[in-house]
Amino acid sequence: MKLDEKINKAYGVKTISIKLDDVDEGNRIVSGYLSAFDQIDSDMDIIRRGAFSKSLQERGVESQGNRKIAHLRNHDWEQQIGKFVELYEDEYGLKFVSQLGRSTKGNDALLDYQDGILREHSIGFNYVQDKIKFVEVSDFSASGHYEITEVKLWEGSGVTFGANEFTPVLEAVKGGNTDQALSKYNDLEKTFLKALKNGKGTDERLENLEARFKQLQELRNSLFIVKPSTKDTKAMNEPNNTKTNFYNNLI
Repeated sequence: MKLDEKINKAYGVKTISIKLDDVDEGNRIVSGYLSAFDQIDSDMDIIRRGAFSKSLQERGVESQGNRKIAHLRNHDWEQQIGKFVELYEDEYGLKFVSQLGRSTKGNDALLDYQDGILREHSIGFNYVQDKIKFVEVSDFSASGHYEITEVKLWEGSGVTFGANEFTPVLEAVKGGNTDQALSKYNDLEKTFLKALKNGKGTDERLENLEARFKQLQELRNSLFIVKPSTKDTKAMNEPNNTKTNFYNNLI
């Protein structure tokens, strides 16, 4: 993405693939990181320490403004699941502590955090025009990256396996590592099966889990079922479905 396209982007999101630090069920508290510093992401951006300081001053926990930085689910402003009680920069990134609400959505979010359905976090922000620059790199690994020294931060969201909950499986398949993809698929399946087996939460939550689990099954079928060749030959070898059948039997 070119520099002008980034600046004119209406709303940006970035996911950090780091699990929660802690879930305190009794006090309804979750903690972790919303963003990490000094790491090149898929948009070729590097966010530097201090990039959130102005937003924290204007809309942070200690600010006097009415519109605080919100704790949402999947960047949906209709799903404010908690309230940040701590939000600050440390050496690693943007650290948060949030108390989940007692609404239906807050209760469902607490269960999803406990079950590992909500496991990563993402920020919703805008770029600042004079606080982003392209840095050229002379080596052969990349042409360069964008250095971000300030963003307008509006919210931090709990998300399911990042922007796309099935990204880990897809990336492994695209990379040609079927064994790794099967392992990641199995991990995802166990997480959803455990949550469904527990049967806790609202009907809406359970229906959502069931729908996502069916998506996961469809993904498995499309990626891992070996199809026989249609090429004309005198003898056709039977496809090796050992791994596929093993995972079929899990369902």
